Amino acid sequence: MKTTLLAAALTGAVTLAHSAGFTLESPDIKANSMIDKKFEANVFGCTGENKSPALKWSGAPKDTKSFAVTVYDPDAPTGSGFWHWFVYNIPASVTELPANAGAAGGANLPKGASQNRIDYGFAAWGGPCPPQGDKPHRYIFTVHALKTDKLDLGADTTAAVAGFMTNANTIGKASFTAKYGRAK
Repeated sequence: MKTTLLAAALTGAVTLAHSAGFTLESPDIKANSMIDKKFEANVFGCTGENKSPALKWSGAPKDTKSFAVTVYDPDAPTGSGFWHWFVYNIPASVTELPANAGAAGGANLPKGASQNRIDYGFAAWGGPCPPQGDKPHRYIFTVHALKTDKLDLGADTTAAVAGFMTNANTIGKASFTAKYGRAK
């Protein structure tokens, strides 16, 4: 009985996190489509432009105090997936990030926003670069509506800790998934 109640409570919490009417989209990458090569990384044998796509969101919960945007590949052969982008402290008044907002140094981000170090080891957009011959990987783009004005993350904060802090403060989120693969 207790297990059933706990499962029901957790299911309800997950449902709440995906707020009705809160949506995320990109004019550059359509949900459930293949990502264009221009967004591919320029490391590990990949030769893309490594520029982040434009993202737009609407319908955030009314109590939102800031946003975080993440891009995650759960199919990376690491045992723990791969973080490709992590932007946080986006002001609540902002509802979009322009193309190439993920450039190194953060000059294209909204005022006050920062990029966290991702699994490539730097704080910027790191485009897809799955191993050649793997089936296309999934890339989950998510905007998190947060109940706090600011996440206090240091320059050396890992993506896992940043993810923990983000999820602990999330009051709603919207996502879409796209795929990318490289032929052998």
